[in-house]
Amino acid sequence: MVLVTAVPHSRSVSPVSARFGRLSLGLALLFGAMGAAVALLATRQRWSQGTATVAGGAFPLTAKGSDVTGVPAALAIVGLAALVAVFAVRRAGRLAVSALLALSGAGIAAAALTGASDDSALDEQAAKASGDTSATVASFSHTAWPYVAFVGGVLILLAGLLALRYGREWPAMSGRYERDGTPRRRRVARPVDPDRPEEIWKALDRGEDPTGADPA
Repeated sequence: MVLVTAVPHSRSVSPVSARFGRLSLGLALLFGAMGAAVALLATRQRWSQGTATVAGGAFPLTAKGSDVTGVPAALAIVGLAALVAVFAVRRAGRLAVSALLALSGAGIAAAALTGASDDSALDEQAAKASGDTSATVASFSHTAWPYVAFVGGVLILLAGLLALRYGREWPAMSGRYERDGTPRRRRVARPVDPDRPEEIWKALDRGEDPTGADPA
């Protein structure tokens, strides 16, 4: 009688899953880095423009993104830091950093949309130019740069969502450099043949005693 024993198979990651894990990692890095660069670039551009009445004439005014709001630039830097930190932590830490990355992108997108219709920076310039604290800007209009910053925020948000969904499958940067605390095995010198001078010289080059004597 022949007995057949069922042997449990070890769980393995399918090639499709591994390939998609690498793809999600690459997309997260691309989206995060590109989104931060786009958001930082957009905040340095002109977001709004208008005119102020000064001495009976119209005085043109412009405001950059950093004049309107400092939120997108600050959160872009936070997003970059979180993108790097994702690979330095594990488990709950990685989940928290991934959430921070996603929230940074959402904050940039929200601040960009709000800043597109914010004329407070131009109002301050109009008050300074006219010398009247109650003066406001006229003919207010905005450029496309707030929406460019919005796109940057969306890209960072996508990177954070990918990290939340697939981050547990990504490698950890710290894993290669962590020490488990176990003592390192002492390297044992190979015995040297005294009849072969080349082996004696090689042992001396390695800092070993070719005589095999233990150090005092």
